[in-house]
Amino acid sequence: MDRHDALALADAYFDGGRFFDDLSRRVALRTESDTGSVPPALAHYLEDELVPRLVPLGFKCEIVANPVPGGGPFLIARRVEGPRLPTVLSYGHGDVVSGQDALWRDGLSPWQLVAQGERWYGRGTADNKGQHTVALGALEAALKAREGRLGYNITWLIEMGEEAASPGLEAVCALRRHDLAADLFIASDGPRVRASHPTLFLGSRGAVNFTLRLKARERGYHSGNWGGVLSNPATVLAHAVATLVDARGRILVDALRPPPMSEPLRRAVATLPIGGGADDPELSADWGEPGLTPAERLVGWNTLEVLALGAGAPQRPVNAIPAAAVAHCQLRFVVGTPWEDLERIVRAHLAAHGFGQVEVEVTLSGAATRLDLDNPWVGWALRSIEASSGQSPDLLPNLAGSLPNDIFARVLGLPTLWVPHSYPACAQHAPHEHLLAPLAREGLRVMAGLYWDLGEPAAPWRDGALAACA
Repeated sequence: MDRHDALALADAYFDGGRFFDDLSRRVALRTESDTGSVPPALAHYLEDELVPRLVPLGFKCEIVANPVPGGGPFLIARRVEGPRLPTVLSYGHGDVVSGQDALWRDGLSPWQLVAQGERWYGRGTADNKGQHTVALGALEAALKAREGRLGYNITWLIEMGEEAASPGLEAVCALRRHDLAADLFIASDGPRVRASHPTLFLGSRGAVNFTLRLKARERGYHSGNWGGVLSNPATVLAHAVATLVDARGRILVDALRPPPMSEPLRRAVATLPIGGGADDPELSADWGEPGLTPAERLVGWNTLEVLALGAGAPQRPVNAIPAAAVAHCQLRFVVGTPWEDLERIVRAHLAAHGFGQVEVEVTLSGAATRLDLDNPWVGWALRSIEASSGQSPDLLPNLAGSLPNDIFARVLGLPTLWVPHSYPACAQHAPHEHLLAPLAREGLRVMAGLYWDLGEPAAPWRDGALAACA
């Protein structure tokens, strides 16, 4: 068999209904990880759904307990054809955000896969059950086309806590470094830039969530009796936030702005379309860093967002000066930003502007990553994707959102390639999450082509082991 046969087998997996059946079973498992508990479905997804799928493909599977209390389990599945052959590491997550059952329209449920035209509805269809179902189906096709021998080793790491900020993932990768050792990382998550074209992205922006608090006194006081002589923490905090980001969304703290974009980065994002889809929001005019294109602001720059503001009782305001105020903020950032020093930077900035009384607390953080655009794996992947899809893929230097890619790049030291099979309007994390059937079918072809091409002597394995062992 040849490459064409691998793609044909991937088509048959979709067209014959097996893909729908596999995804239907997986959607039906209520694997919510963001509820503050660890439901039994998290383990069942690995033990009863994925292990029986992987063992017949030649994988040895191990369920790994989470070293972090309250975290979901992991699956490490290894398929070793030879100790001297190169290895690819892949990743997915079987957990999902809460179903929000009551908010889905009649005829739809987060726990039942329902096809309505090209849209297949259900929680996890886009994030991430549908995406790793694509990858596993494509791997089976490539393996069958190569008559049971890929020519390289492959390891799968599946976590069950990504939607709860991946507790224990870094620890497991560090503790099981030997079992997860590889030469290349390929996985699928996140959306394409646009539904009509495949996408390759090489990392993700990082994120730091931080909270600003100001407590003026123990309780509120009548605004008529005390207004004008008691400070209002809501007013003070609003002005403090205004020193961090202006009314057009431009970051005002020099230390939180990114380094200048390189020319290769600018060229890579020059033609990327942002928005414009039927379900996409209209872009805000004159918002964000001036002088940049929308793609540059979204992919190559930092943004500081106010996620929530609180003071008093917004649903039922009373005539009282509130005792305290809070602002929950987030910095999305690219490689080169001193994000680990954010708390000190913000404290010093606020103090310099007369707001030293505002408390600053970092609540969540993750690093930014981006594989070098001139890494040989990038051109190889672009050529492979185009050969399978017939389209030139969009190259996204880094996803605008955040993924735990820094663990694979930093802890395991791997070049990272992400090939997403969702699209921007998939409603992930919201009611009516869905997967577009044509994207899933094309994704199967794309991934089957990548798995086939990894077995070819031209694949740029860094140690040349594939060519030596072919």
